[in-house]
Amino acid sequence: MSRILTGIQSSGKPHLGNLLGAIIPAIKLSQDSNNESFFFIADLHSLTTIKDADVRKDNVNAVAAAWLAFGFDTDKNLFYRQSMVPQVTELNWYMSCFTPFPMLANAHSFKDKSDRLADVNAGLFTYPVLMACDIILYDADIVPVGKDQKQHLEMTRDIASGFNHRYGDVFVLPEARIDEQIMTIPGTDGQKMSKSYGNTIDIFQTDKKLRKNVMQIITDSTPMEEPKNPDDCNVYNIYKLLASDEQVAEMRKNYEGGNYGYGHAKQALYELIVEKYSKERELYNHYMENIDELHKKLEKGEEKAAEIATKTLKRVRKVLGF
Repeated sequence: MSRILTGIQSSGKPHLGNLLGAIIPAIKLSQDSNNESFFFIADLHSLTTIKDADVRKDNVNAVAAAWLAFGFDTDKNLFYRQSMVPQVTELNWYMSCFTPFPMLANAHSFKDKSDRLADVNAGLFTYPVLMACDIILYDADIVPVGKDQKQHLEMTRDIASGFNHRYGDVFVLPEARIDEQIMTIPGTDGQKMSKSYGNTIDIFQTDKKLRKNVMQIITDSTPMEEPKNPDDCNVYNIYKLLASDEQVAEMRKNYEGGNYGYGHAKQALYELIVEKYSKERELYNHYMENIDELHKKLEKGEEKAAEIATKTLKRVRKVLGF
C-alpha cells in the first residue's frame, strides 16, 4: 500500500478551478484501495501572508468543508490541520540546521520575490524546509504535485537524503507524482481561474450570488441572432468541463445555429452548476453551520497523524542525541 500525502492551501474558500483541478482528482485518488491518503490543510504555511486570525480560521473551515462535501472519507484516510500536529515545527528546526542557505535562496518561492526583500519574511524564505517536513514526518511514499511544485519535491528529497547519508535510513524518500494532464480551468475572463486574477466562480454561494457570478463571465459582442464559435467562448469552455456529452453537443448546436444569446448560455451554465453540485453545496453549508462536527472529523485525523509524527521524531531525536 502506498502512502500518498497532499498539502492543501488555506488561502480562501475553494472555487470551481480548485475543485476540478485538484480536489475532485485527489479524492478519486484516495478512493483507490491501494492508497492510504494523508490530506492536510497547510494553515502554518498561510501565516507567511495571512496575519488575521479570524480570516485564517474561516479559510481553514471553508477548505475542510469543501473537501468533506465532495466526499473525502475521513474513516479510511487522514484529514488534519497542519498546525494541530506541532511535531512538524520541531522537525522543521532540526532540518533547518541541515539545509544549505543557497538551496533556499534558489527556491522559486523566494526568488520570485527576491527583488522586493522588504516583503520577504523568514517564514517565506524557509518555506521549503517546512514543506519538506510536512512530507518526511509521515513517511510519505508519493506526493502528487503540479509542475510548479516539482522543485519543492526535489528539495525535500535532497534534504532527507542528505540527513540519511549522515545518520542512516531515518526518512522515507518520497516520489513525486506529476500529473501532466492537470486541467487548466478558465476563469470568468478566459485566463486561468485564480483568486489573484479575481476571475473565480464560487459554487458555494447562494443561488442569487452564484447566478450573478456566472452572468459576469466575459463574452464578445456578437448579436444574439448570429451564429457563434463556441470554442472561442468562455461560457462554453467552462460548460463543457461540467456537462455530459449530450449537453455539450446541444449547446454547440445552439451556438452554431444562431438565435442563441450568451445570456442563454450563462443561464444554462448556472442551472447546470446548481443541479450538478446540489448535494455538495448542501453538505458544505451543513458543515459551515456545524463547525463542531467539522472539527471532530479533523481531530480524528490529527490524533492519528500525531502518533505517526511522534514515532518519526523519536528516530530523529535518537540519532541527533536528544
